[in-house]
Amino acid sequence: MGLSSRSAVATHALTMLARWDDRTLTSAEIAESLASNPVLVRRILGSLREAGLVESTEGRGGGWVLARAAHTITLCDAFAAVERRPILSGHAHPASDACEVGRHMQALLEKEFQDAEAAIEKQLGRTTIAHLVRQVLAKERELATQQH
Repeated sequence: MGLSSRSAVATHALTMLARWDDRTLTSAEIAESLASNPVLVRRILGSLREAGLVESTEGRGGGWVLARAAHTITLCDAFAAVERRPILSGHAHPASDACEVGRHMQALLEKEFQDAEAAIEKQLGRTTIAHLVRQVLAKERELATQQH
């Protein structure tokens, strides 16, 4: 499987940018929230920029912002921006034609894996970054209520 944590990091970054959409955020601020390295975050943000999901400004007061409204960015958009395709892959090298399983397995798996990837895309397309921000804020309200 080719799936990595890149899509989770990308979604986290996009959600932070949407949550604080009144200002720019630096890669260091996003990395701090992720408890991660700013270099990794910058790489992910670069992929998001190439996909047209974020923009950056240089210099004092610079940083990252969403390039589109949060309600128009889906988890599928974030996923597609940072994950290599295909996510599920077959054999690294051709299987044996001398074997009845080997002759057919790649073609059989290809169909199954394509269907699985389509299902992933469909599911991730249902949730927007704006929806995640609303969920984060609701969780924060719950936490504040529990602490009082």
